[in-house]
Amino acid sequence: MSLLQTVAASLVLGGILLFLHAYLAYPAALWILGRLKWVASGDAGAPGELPHVTITVPVHNEGHQVGALIQNLLHLDYPAHRRQILIVSDASSDGTDEIVRGFAAQGVELLRVEERGGKSLAENAALPHLRGDIVVNTDASIRFPAESLQRLVSVFSDPGVGLASGRDVSVGAGSEDGGESNLGESGYVGYEMAIRSLETRVSGIVGASGCYYAIRKELHAAEVPAALSRDFAAALNTWEGGFRPVSVPEAVCWVPRTTSIRREYGRKVRTITRGMDTLRYKKALLNPLRFPIPAWMLLSHKICRWALPWAGILALAGLAVLALSYPWAAGLLALGILFLVLAWIGWFLDRRRPVPRAFAIPAFLVAGNLAAAHAFVRFVRGVRVPVWEPTRRGLTK
Repeated sequence: MSLLQTVAASLVLGGILLFLHAYLAYPAALWILGRLKWVASGDAGAPGELPHVTITVPVHNEGHQVGALIQNLLHLDYPAHRRQILIVSDASSDGTDEIVRGFAAQGVELLRVEERGGKSLAENAALPHLRGDIVVNTDASIRFPAESLQRLVSVFSDPGVGLASGRDVSVGAGSEDGGESNLGESGYVGYEMAIRSLETRVSGIVGASGCYYAIRKELHAAEVPAALSRDFAAALNTWEGGFRPVSVPEAVCWVPRTTSIRREYGRKVRTITRGMDTLRYKKALLNPLRFPIPAWMLLSHKICRWALPWAGILALAGLAVLALSYPWAAGLLALGILFLVLAWIGWFLDRRRPVPRAFAIPAFLVAGNLAAAHAFVRFVRGVRVPVWEPTRRGLTK
């Protein structure tokens, strides 16, 4: 091999190894460590009286669905005298506030933020108004089975648990979009929930579900800068506070899929950019001498995934060089190009939903990696998006 071919082969091998570590070796290592019970498994302690909880929902112009959400929350199987429901309106202008006020007789509270500042600032504004020992965070588009809240907060009977994240179940959007929209998202969400369960068996998760998680009030009390992701920061704050953040698979929430791959791309760019900023803000967790398990998990679960699009581009370039001399490289390059073509067709067809599965899944995977690359460029350039625009998902049935 020439020097150029050696470099090209190294790029290909490096890309393959990074992919294998992020999506196969890391989950396998978690499974083995969990089976060996190398560290505490995260099982709950003895059950006790249900804690007093505050459910907070930051909203901006959610008049089309906030009423249905409140009805769902009121019908959760949880004692009303141990539950506070606080809707935080981030300068809504579409009648959201009037709808929320209509539930005042049922104990639902409204906190209006007059000047729009984004999700994290809205949650910061709510801090003085929280009465619960456990704070439950969710979004306007999410729905829950009746038993979900009790299952979520039950793990706090273990004094070592500081945060509990629910299990997202991706469901089809309303009839106007069709239940078959953005199919790739459903498989990815299921995979992500499985990883969190494995992490919990080892020690704890490195990121909570922004749709549905609960946290001890004292850990939630720290204000989070507007440009950061509170759900990600919440898990990191929990580690720093000496507690474990865990996943609770029995605490289900139904999350309607975004209605298109294009819309999901925009959401991922925003959330990954905020995630990178959050990890920089909490970079102490990357010190393996102070936090060996969280540092390993953050490297494997977050940083390796964010690096994959760049490694993939370099690997394709390496294959292009090797394809001139080696048939196996030409074959792999052809498969890679075919996958990208299928993804491009899926992206094009995304305007005419539903997209056939053969195109939807490649399009979702490629779009997710391109979003990570796009987010990194924004991160390096210092682009911040503190003002939060809710992801407009289809309504659940």
